[in-house]
Amino acid sequence: EVQLQASGGGLVQAGGSLRLSCAASGFSSDDHIITWFRQAPGKEREAVSGIDYGDGSTYLGDSVKGRFTMSRDKAKNTVFLEMNSLKPEDTAVYYCAGSYEAHKYADTWDKADEYNYWGQGTLVTVSS
Repeated sequence: EVQLQASGGGLVQAGGSLRLSCAASGFSSDDHIITWFRQAPGKEREAVSGIDYGDGSTYLGDSVKGRFTMSRDKAKNTVFLEMNSLKPEDTAVYYCAGSYEAHKYADTWDKADEYNYWGQGTLVTVSS
């Protein structure tokens, strides 16, 4: 059974940094993708960044390019989302999600419907 455990959220001032972690277990192979989504109150869920767990290639949403980076530590079965230059509009609940398929086709990494496995959310609050 695939399980994803997100952690690292908190309160930070605008311009600050935060690192989120997603500990993964139960994947049968490295051929999968783990992606961070976020959802702010009253807004639609948005894909933030994804990482192909096998080759380490990453995807970034337009709103976070140049500020967020994603990485993985295979030895710890954990992926990380490094968030810099945070803005109040980054405030949201952040979820990590996994899929065996979403990274295999063009323009599907950011489609929430492609993900079968979801962790619990972690709240990020950026104060102005």
